Amino acid sequence: MAKKLYVGNLSYGTTNESLKELFAEYGNVESATVITDRMSGRSKGFGFVEMSTDEEAENAISALNEKEFDGRKIVVNEARPLEDRPKRSGGFGGGRQSW
Repeated sequence: MAKKLYVGNLSYGTTNESLKELFAEYGNVESATVITDRMSGRSKGFGFVEMSTDEEAENAISALNEKEFDGRKIVVNEARPLEDRPKRSGGFGGGRQSW
């Protein structure tokens, strides 16, 4: 079963392809995605990589966590499922205030 990894502190110049190439050294990469801002299209500085097996994922974490890539020391760990993350608050409420 595939294992999804979180990759943080990426250079803003990192692409999906360069991220995939980095992790391919440690096993079969099913997907590599740099997360971008919807409005500007600019990288948000993090992404996700999906490795084919747990063993490949563990090897990649051990080898790449806190290693330099594209001039930045990256963070690599197992991605948390959506339901494990705390809910975000704030932002725009979507409704109008009547004064």
